[in-house]
Amino acid sequence: MTSTSSETRPFRVADLGTLVVLAWSGEAPDGDMPYLLAYTLGDAADGPEAATAAVERLLTDNGLPVGGTIVDGATRPSLPVTMLIESGQAVLNMPQLNAQCVPPPEWLAAVGERGFAYLVFTTRPWPEAEPGKPVTPEALAAFAGSEETLNSAAHVLLPARSLRG
Repeated sequence: MTSTSSETRPFRVADLGTLVVLAWSGEAPDGDMPYLLAYTLGDAADGPEAATAAVERLLTDNGLPVGGTIVDGATRPSLPVTMLIESGQAVLNMPQLNAQCVPPPEWLAAVGERGFAYLVFTTRPWPEAEPGKPVTPEALAAFAGSEETLNSAAHVLLPARSLRG
């Protein structure tokens, strides 16, 4: 007789592959909106499907639903996902993960005005958008704005925190 184990494999950050965080701002009816897009390149040792599954597990383990419901971090002080803005950098913190990026000045200004950024953390890999390679506005709009990306993402309004208080 064969049985399958119901034991859950421990989460390993390496299963994510390369994780990228990209910042940009875009026009909204009430002014510029600062966005953060977090995605994997899909280059985990076990392939893109493993990277997708790892991102989904990371999100759900941290209380972030995948699929469209917006989580407002300002109303959930115990949310284990935070964003620190310090020395011109945005740092995304989660249990088992810290990722940072250097956002453009207009993004920093929009965060300063709003006090938060809109995080789209997608399970959909984007192998073409490697760190250090420029991403055209058209490519960003096509990926970040696609239904496939948005429907496979956690959406979070993350309050901006700083070391200065």
